[in-house]
Amino acid sequence: MNYVSVYIIAYNEADKIEAAINSVLWADEIVVADSFSQDNTAAIAEQLGARVVQIPFRGFGDLRNQAMAACSHDWIFSLDSDERCTPEVRDEILACLEAPQADAYYVPRRNYFMGRWIRHSGFYPDYRQPQLFKKGALVFKDDPVHEEFSIVTDRPVAYLHNAIWQFPFKKLEELVHKANKYSTLGAEKLALHGRTRCSLWTAMLHGLWSFCHMYFLKRGILDGWPGFIIAFYNFEATFYKYAKLHELQANWPAPPDRKSVV
Repeated sequence: MNYVSVYIIAYNEADKIEAAINSVLWADEIVVADSFSQDNTAAIAEQLGARVVQIPFRGFGDLRNQAMAACSHDWIFSLDSDERCTPEVRDEILACLEAPQADAYYVPRRNYFMGRWIRHSGFYPDYRQPQLFKKGALVFKDDPVHEEFSIVTDRPVAYLHNAIWQFPFKKLEELVHKANKYSTLGAEKLALHGRTRCSLWTAMLHGLWSFCHMYFLKRGILDGWPGFIIAFYNFEATFYKYAKLHELQANWPAPPDRKSVV
């Protein structure tokens, strides 16, 4: 019999963590990887029977590696606090683990935003990374954000058919906050990987490409208001990622004192 650990990464997710945990109460162990939340995230998780481990945030890659290390069982299912495991996915996971045909499985995600399910914009089936895998079969690089991973197994990966649900942005304010946070982490990642120069046109062209890729090539235009906002969010996050990289490189001095101006 294969036992399953679920890990959920969270930070200040008191309004989401309960629903996330409730969706995986079928698992043999639930680990919440918290980064010293300032709200009741940890307390709520513990009340629901999850084991909370506090991990200083040094980037999502490191966070996921440490969360996996904290899991006790041979199989791991990863879930973010804004995701929900559906009963169909639960049943498919349990049936799959009776005789696993792979060591890592991608799980499709359905995203709900602005009162509707997003069918385009790259948001469905939205295979991000293997979310069901044997412990040791997946390793993340120490990237601040959009963490890359390696699959450490000779067996081919497989795909589940049923989708988990994701609620990426509860309000537009959360989307703006996420664009700011992720653009900062993205700039740090670019610098970490040796990107040394960034011009205004570099930032603008990368931002415009990100918008067009999401809105036209990924057919976000068919998703109405949500599709446009998602594409514009990608423009902003990408543009500011490169603008913040320029800020890191520029190291602007403090303004001169008044005497030197006069």
